[in-house]
Formats: sequence, C-alpha cells, structure tokens
Amino acid sequence: MTASLVVDKLSIDLIRRHLATEIIGRHMYLFDAIPSTNAALRDLAVSGAEEGTVVLAETQSAGRGRMGAAWFSPPGLNLYVSVLLRPPIALAAVPVFSFIGSLALTDAVWSVGLPAAIKWPNDVLVEDGKVAGCLVDVAAAEAHVDHVILGAGINLNVSTRELHSILGAAGKGAGSVSERAGHAVDRNVFTAAFLNSLERWLTVFRADGRNAVLAAWRSRDALCGHEVDIRGEGPTYRGRALGVDDEGYLLVEDAGGARHRVRTGEIRPARGADTA
Repeated sequence: MTASLVVDKLSIDLIRRHLATEIIGRHMYLFDAIPSTNAALRDLAVSGAEEGTVVLAETQSAGRGRMGAAWFSPPGLNLYVSVLLRPPIALAAVPVFSFIGSLALTDAVWSVGLPAAIKWPNDVLVEDGKVAGCLVDVAAAEAHVDHVILGAGINLNVSTRELHSILGAAGKGAGSVSERAGHAVDRNVFTAAFLNSLERWLTVFRADGRNAVLAAWRSRDALCGHEVDIRGEGPTYRGRALGVDDEGYLLVEDAGGARHRVRTGEIRPARGADTA
C-alpha cells in the first residue's frame, strides 16, 4: 500500500491518550474542513480562548506557509495544527516562537526514527526534502502582545509524487515523512508527540530564555557553513551561511567578505554547491 492511499482519522480522544502536557491541549477543536487552522484559532483567541487551545483540521482550503506560499492540504493524510499562546513578552521577542516551533517539529519527526534538520528559519528537512514548516501570527496593541498563534503543517502520509504533481515547481523540494520512514505514520500519535515537545520547549524558553532556544536550534541548523542564494531583500546574491545571531537573524558572508544580517527573504541552497 502506498503512503498516498493510507487515510486515518484524527481523534481528540486518541491524541489525548499520548498527551503529556499541562497547558497545551486542555482545549482542542477538530474540524473536518476549514480555510486554515490559524484563522480559526484567531477567531477563538479574540473570543477569549485560553492559552494552550489547539485547532486541528483534516483539510484546509487556504493554508499558507512562510511568505504567503500556499500549503497543499489534502484530507486525511497530513497534520495541520495551530496552538494558541499568551506569552507576557514584548513584541520584539515574538520571532523566538518560530524557532520553538521548528524545534518541536524536528523532535516529532525524530520520534518516528528520522533524522531531521532545520533550514532557516523554520523549514524542517529530512535528507533533502522539506517535510514540515511553521507560521507564527501575532496580535498586539502597541508593544503589548495579546496572543501568539503557532501554526504547523507536516507532510505525513501524502506521497511526494502527489506533492510534486499538485504543486508543480513549488513542490520540487517537498518530502513525505512516511516515504522517508518506509511506513505510514499514525497521525494521532505524531500530533501528541509534537504538542508534548512544543510544551517542553516553551518550558525551556520560560525558564532559561531565548539563548537556550537558539543554542538548541543551532545544533539542528541545516545551512550553517553552506553556500546559499538570498532572494527577496534587494538583488539576489550568494554567500555562505554563518548561522544565526542572538536575535535569530541569519548571518551570511558574501563573496566579497561582507556580512549580511538577513531578516526576511527566501533562502535556497546554492545550485551546484555542497549542501546539507
């Protein structure tokens, strides 16, 4: 049986059997089909939903990734999840949640026996394929953060053939967890693994601060030391990734020796270069 034919149903009861959290997942909502889990959770947050509220969906019609890219969301195969956080932090500190999310995602992928790394800022890779990513939304009044929504999409049981067929050129670098693992992935167990890990990393952040999160993230950095192309911040240029600084920005040294601090943009391994 191919991965694309494996369809199981998400179940809040089954997820909770494997959940070991105190805050995340106390309130969970599971939808059959919605535009996006982030949008649904945003409505709940405005209505006063508690921290740790989780929204799941079997499929999304308007799922988005970083820089507004569409996220292919076929029903019954993958994981589309958003988690509500209400951290007492300044607005400038919000980007750390992108790193927390990608750490939790790599932990969850490791739980099925696969080595996972992170391409800045939050793309999760297995070998050369992107299998997951996260998106952070924030609501704030002036410098006060009201809430943060951490959304994640993970290609679990969809086939890479289907990803490439639907997404075309945009799906060239996409990968599937089940195909890399050689077996179908239990979505309920995987969901619990992700939520458990997310709470653990949130605990690390609250206890030890952003630097502890960044230190862990650096140990999983797929780009550090490799040639990359930077697009979206002025002219495209090539350089060597030097890792991230203490604020989470990507550091890149160009051919002339100048160092750039990348805040946004599309980062791609340089063609023909030795990459992770």
